[in-house]
Amino acid sequence: MRPILFCLAGIILFLQCSAQTANDPRIVALEADLEKLLADWKAPGFAVAVVSKDKVIYSKGFGYRDLEKKLPVTPQTLFAIGSCTKAFTSALIGTLEKEQKLSIDKPAYTYLPSLGFFRTDMTNAITLRDMMSHRTGLPRHDVSWYLFPASTRDSLLQRIPYMEPTAGVKDKFQYNNFMFLVQGMIAEKATGKTWEQNIKEKFFQPLQMKRSTFSIADMKKDANYASGYGVVKDSIIKKLPYYEINTMGPAGSINSSVDEMSNWVITWINGGKYKQQELLPTNYVKDAMSSQMIISSGFPDKETPDVHFSNYGFGWFLASYRGHYRVDHGGNIDGFSAGTTFFPTDSIGIIVLTNQNGSAIPTLVRNIIADKMLGLEAIDWNGIRLKAVEKSKAAQAGTKATARSNKKLNTRPTHALAEYAGIYSHPGYGSMNVYVKKDSLFVKLANGEMYLRHFHYDIFEPLNVDPVEGVDTTAGVMRFQFHMNTEGNIHSLTVPFEATLKPLEFTRKPKEVPVTASKLKIYEGEYELPGVTAKVYAKGNILYLFVPGQPEYELTPTGEHTFSLKAVSGFSLEFHADEKKQITGVTFIQPNGNFKATRKG
Repeated sequence: MRPILFCLAGIILFLQCSAQTANDPRIVALEADLEKLLADWKAPGFAVAVVSKDKVIYSKGFGYRDLEKKLPVTPQTLFAIGSCTKAFTSALIGTLEKEQKLSIDKPAYTYLPSLGFFRTDMTNAITLRDMMSHRTGLPRHDVSWYLFPASTRDSLLQRIPYMEPTAGVKDKFQYNNFMFLVQGMIAEKATGKTWEQNIKEKFFQPLQMKRSTFSIADMKKDANYASGYGVVKDSIIKKLPYYEINTMGPAGSINSSVDEMSNWVITWINGGKYKQQELLPTNYVKDAMSSQMIISSGFPDKETPDVHFSNYGFGWFLASYRGHYRVDHGGNIDGFSAGTTFFPTDSIGIIVLTNQNGSAIPTLVRNIIADKMLGLEAIDWNGIRLKAVEKSKAAQAGTKATARSNKKLNTRPTHALAEYAGIYSHPGYGSMNVYVKKDSLFVKLANGEMYLRHFHYDIFEPLNVDPVEGVDTTAGVMRFQFHMNTEGNIHSLTVPFEATLKPLEFTRKPKEVPVTASKLKIYEGEYELPGVTAKVYAKGNILYLFVPGQPEYELTPTGEHTFSLKAVSGFSLEFHADEKKQITGVTFIQPNGNFKATRKG
């Protein structure tokens, strides 16, 4: 069904009447500012809760959890919280250390022997502490799990050894979701329970987070959950499909409400205790809220000289906000954004959840409320952010214009489009299928399709294909570049999926062509090469090549009379037939040349 798109003028803002209102004198004239954010940012809805010491002093829903059905957001509405999940995962590690089931300062592979990294010295050096504070030397490599999702966590773990670092261990802060996946898997190994079971038993149950879930499927069983949305063409609110992140769960799969997340924040404000029960070890709470890694200089700017320093603890970002120590983490996943914040020395917490993709609302709501709760002079955070976005749009437009100006006109691909088709694989990412459809080149990924529009020579630009809207003709700056081998065949493509590294190479494997066992029989026989006789024979539905002194090679059918060697890249066979369709010989196509052999008999 075609999704209904709503323009801003068609939105009636809804304030949930049954929400808990503020009796705290620190929160006055609040809702007008928050309501304005819905209009300025074209957001369908959001929920907010404010905690003081051990109580929720304010919680309210704004706008809609389902725009089409006009279902309002309430403080009980479930949203995807994305990376706000990370604090739960690292807290689990902290509790297991107290139970003496692991140490965060021993090499992580000690607890997960199947874990390996790009280099042996990394494997021997990287600890859980490094993972918890994003200082392993690995950049994000997020495309690996996002565009190439795997069915199991073990499958994702096997990709890590092929992910190149860009810094030394402990040298630099580089945010990495895979390292939180690994933490979850280590917890599974140490306890014999899934990450989900551990989080539920150690945190959800004692915190009375009864409706919080770990999957979209379970969230949708609830009577009060949000649909996700994005903004297209700067003004149209569009419903987005959910992104199921189960396999990467420890990095960001929790779904919750501001009411239930309030209990989690109360626990942190109160040193790890909830209703006098210690849920988090005291020492862990202190360490998690302390600087474990410098993110950047965090130098203040002229507009906000009292917002500075930028460090990371365990699953938490740390900053000085206008003279107050701030601990927070954001979260983003398709159609949703989140923010969990607390000021430990002020005993104040703020939770903001919205059903808008990549939204500014969690940050803006947090700052507006923090200023009121901390008794600070108000800053027009909304106006500052709106100006910054406009400036960023202008800069992006300039970048795209520069990229297009580099195009070499009147060029064409070096090969027929069919010769680019195949499965392209990278061991640290996965595989993508390049194919021809209606005289155009497309690439199929696990969660979508892209049209490859010719840019120049063997370089193409990917354009997203919406199942309903069709091709988005607004190209970004990414380029797919195909490469040929010395035989002139398309061998690989490179894509800049990780911005901090050179383009990643995906090796091409021609698509297999189904061939019946009876057809394979026509290729069987002995083929004379200078000084040696090669043998070709079939076993069931598989054709094999044997050359004396070498192993048996399995052949993969790739076209009419053509086969590639399954285990060896760059080697293939092309059989020759006469006018009677009898096989008379074969050409061995190799990197060092082509060698023709005549069939005996």
